[in-house]
Amino acid sequence: MPSRAILTPSSDTDSAISTSALSRHFGDLVAVDKVSLSVLSGEIFGLIGSNGAGKSTLIKMLTTLLPPSSGAARVASFDIIAQAGEVRRSIGYVPQMLSADGALTGYENLLLSARLYVIPRRERAQRIAEALAMTNLTRDADRLVQHYSGGMIRRLEIAQSMLHRPKVLVMDEPTVGLDPLARHAVWGDIRALRETRHMTILITTHDMEEADHLCDRLALMHHGRIEIVGAPAELKRQVGPEATLDDVFAHYTGLDIEPEGGYRQARQARRSAREHG
Repeated sequence: MPSRAILTPSSDTDSAISTSALSRHFGDLVAVDKVSLSVLSGEIFGLIGSNGAGKSTLIKMLTTLLPPSSGAARVASFDIIAQAGEVRRSIGYVPQMLSADGALTGYENLLLSARLYVIPRRERAQRIAEALAMTNLTRDADRLVQHYSGGMIRRLEIAQSMLHRPKVLVMDEPTVGLDPLARHAVWGDIRALRETRHMTILITTHDMEEADHLCDRLALMHHGRIEIVGAPAELKRQVGPEATLDDVFAHYTGLDIEPEGGYRQARQARRSAREHG
């Protein structure tokens, strides 16, 4: 049986996510290697790294989709193993994989999510209306999602994830496959959630512009380990006066950044990202 520590509640009340030597092995492959990390309450925190660095595996452990091989973690003050149900009730999760149903309207997708989250019937209409308004989808609520653009689909998935008013929102590659205008619209939604709902938001991304402009702090993962943590400006300053986050990435990994629609395009883009990330 895998060994694991019990992580006691942190005395730091500002910590929304904390891990202690968290690891995950797949046979001889060490996907996440003794990661110790703290994400502060109310911040937008980014995980960057190359494909296969361990970002998605770490996210899956924090969202209780995958048990750790060893170590421990708490999310929204709950232990990811001993209190997995409480963790799931306290988080919103937007995966890489397409989670909206193209055969349903935007409203129907949200209604299904409200039922899955066991939101009381008397509150569903109001919460759905609020989520649609926040993500600027009110006018498109009755359209089939298969006719949405890629950016609209992502905003709908964000709306789904916030219906139960989670304390922590986890997003795996939130803008993968989106054009620049759609990407910036999603960034606006993420910032609005932090500012109006005071959510802690954890994202993974390959987009260095996204990491630079959206995240308060970043952790760079490489071969399953955290190489460095800091604010984007701080990380760039440590590498050089004119450094970009691409330079930071190359400096700590020895690798170059690899360059990165409609419903079908969004599905294909995210499937590709999932299979190779």
